[in-house]
Amino acid sequence: MEIVFVGLPIDRDEVEEALEAAFELDGEVMGAGSGMGGCHLDLEIAESLDTTAALERLQGVLAELGVAGCATLNVSE
Repeated sequence: MEIVFVGLPIDRDEVEEALEAAFELDGEVMGAGSGMGGCHLDLEIAESLDTTAALERLQGVLAELGVAGCATLNVSE
């Protein structure tokens, strides 16, 4: 799952740490990058976790951090 941010108002590392804490054994940030005007995080989800549940958990983390509005999610199987 790729999370693309444009206009992220906090440091990308804060988002990464929050995701790592929220997903613990169910997921891991496997990559990150930044460029002109944006950045992204690659979150690998455990096969045992339902995609819908993973998206709900992810949206909760982004909303809690106040960054859901600047995030676009790209989900691949």
